[in-house]
Amino acid sequence: MSNSLPGPDSLLALAFPSGPQVSPDGRSVAFVLARVEEEDPQNIDAAFARPRYKTHLWLSDGGPARQLTHGEGRDSLPRWSPDGGTLAFVRTGNGRGGQLYLMPLGGGEARRVTAFKGAVQDVQFSPDGRFLAFFSAGDDEDKRDERGEARVITRPRYRFNGRDWLPERPPRLWRYDLKADTVTEWFAPETEIGSYAWQPDSSGVLFVSSATELAATQGQQEVYRLPLDGTPTQLTQWNSGIGTLIPHPDGQRFVLVGRPEGKGSPENSHLFLVEADGSWQRLDGGHDHGVGNMVGGDCHVGALPEKPVWLDDRTLLFSSTVRGSCGLFRVTLDGEVTAQDHDARTVIPSFSAGGGGVALIRERADRFPEVELNGVQVTALHERLTFPARTPERVTFHNELGEGEGWALLPEGEDRVPALLSIHGGPHTDYGHAFMHEFQLFAARGYGVCYSNPRGSAGYGQAWVDDIHGRWGGPDTDDLLNFFDRCLEAHPRLDGTRSAVMGGSYGGFMTNWITSHTTRFHAAITDRSICNLLSFGGTSDIGLRFWDDELGLNFHRRADALRLWEMSPLQYVENVKTPTLIVHSVLDHRCPVEQAEQWYAALTLHGVPVRFVRFPEENHELSRAGRPDRRIKRLEEYLSWLEQWLKD
Repeated sequence: MSNSLPGPDSLLALAFPSGPQVSPDGRSVAFVLARVEEEDPQNIDAAFARPRYKTHLWLSDGGPARQLTHGEGRDSLPRWSPDGGTLAFVRTGNGRGGQLYLMPLGGGEARRVTAFKGAVQDVQFSPDGRFLAFFSAGDDEDKRDERGEARVITRPRYRFNGRDWLPERPPRLWRYDLKADTVTEWFAPETEIGSYAWQPDSSGVLFVSSATELAATQGQQEVYRLPLDGTPTQLTQWNSGIGTLIPHPDGQRFVLVGRPEGKGSPENSHLFLVEADGSWQRLDGGHDHGVGNMVGGDCHVGALPEKPVWLDDRTLLFSSTVRGSCGLFRVTLDGEVTAQDHDARTVIPSFSAGGGGVALIRERADRFPEVELNGVQVTALHERLTFPARTPERVTFHNELGEGEGWALLPEGEDRVPALLSIHGGPHTDYGHAFMHEFQLFAARGYGVCYSNPRGSAGYGQAWVDDIHGRWGGPDTDDLLNFFDRCLEAHPRLDGTRSAVMGGSYGGFMTNWITSHTTRFHAAITDRSICNLLSFGGTSDIGLRFWDDELGLNFHRRADALRLWEMSPLQYVENVKTPTLIVHSVLDHRCPVEQAEQWYAALTLHGVPVRFVRFPEENHELSRAGRPDRRIKRLEEYLSWLEQWLKD
């Protein structure tokens, strides 16, 4: 590779914003900035670089943001006290999980509140400012692996992507009394709590959980009320997935983001107003787009809150994915949805609102994510890019449901270039106007990148999502190849005789499926992929329910097994001729590494040129939030493989 071209190490120059939190008066924003630095700047190993994320809190009152916290610890999860005088946050360091700290904004040092062995998570002030609630395992420790002890498993959920082994008992809800300066265990749930929110009068919280562990694996959740002193009371008979809760200002009602009973993961998440008597109605009935951001980007390191917020007692602010964009919308109690901040060529992956102000992160396909406060950009992170960003061009295709869209990102110049077809994961996510360092790097290295939203993608209405239910590898394959042909027609610079197909997760499945059904591509890269639907069902952390949701089938039913095998790329591996790079992470529990091992073994036995790159300690999120040196290694492997098989 030429040294004159930008390389994967361009990632090291970037800084990633996350967690924007607007102050109670709406005039300031606190956020997290992750930068890449040597793990120990005082003891640099010349033979082995150790770049790691270092996170600190930053603050802006409307002008250029300034760094608020310093030191070697990693700071995250900033939360304003209701009076705006104190910032709570979590600091990780000294070999200990993240602990709760309080920082007076009028001056003075941050003070540590907790000293648990376990980490503190999801910190929330009570509206009256007296309490801080949070999750933690406290001083529980699991040293079985360290001691070489047997691990006895009796629960249906025992591991999860990004967390590895789940604890024997779920994290408890704790309460810190700021006035008395005491930390108290508040509630120990039998089944893990998914999310929670304080009641407006600070009398307690609402939380989401499941009646049993088995119900949790099936996405069957309910809402409970937990008073300051007392036991939980179940408020719903929802029996389906719930993402988050937003209590109404009157304290009697609440809105949940979720799906009604009988609807699985293909169903877009929506807003439901639940009355005091348990009855409910969908608020955004006229808005055929899901709540939240589903547009994928690879510059999102850290937490990206997007919880809806009441602007008054009749109006809720929420984010929504519309085609390849994500913006902010208002919905009233009578169901009227209007755009508040929606640009069809941008993505808002995170926001918070309060006190008449809005803090958010905004990005474009050719513009790095930046923090904004009340419409004013307070960061200048795009300037850290070490090479110019290119602007993609829209390409459309058509199918039975209408017009689909995608984009072609081409290098500078007029020369013909190899053409890459990239396929997103999900399948119910979205490519669009988020910034993709990976795509920009490929374009800078002389490749044309084509990416689209075939049927099954979010952002185009429920019918578009539903059209691949029970038939992965059918309509989606047609759309992807149709789109790629349209790209080749629209941009003669794209050289179809030097082409590659690639993707991760569901995109890895589709890469395997396409190369086992056509030889038109000259190279393939399959990342965190699926090749065997039967074994996936019993090994993935979502395997107990996923195929039921997506295909109406399941691995444990004899009647479904043949159909699942028919939809598995592994059955057709004898047809594969395309040189394939396999990339996978050992701790990926979403698409377990055994999927990559099967694909590698089969390709090897059939004499297909293949290379298998395994990453230790990483999970399903390697490409987006993995350790920086491993992200760089992954990109190096991609570029080396493409250069080997596509370059003249």
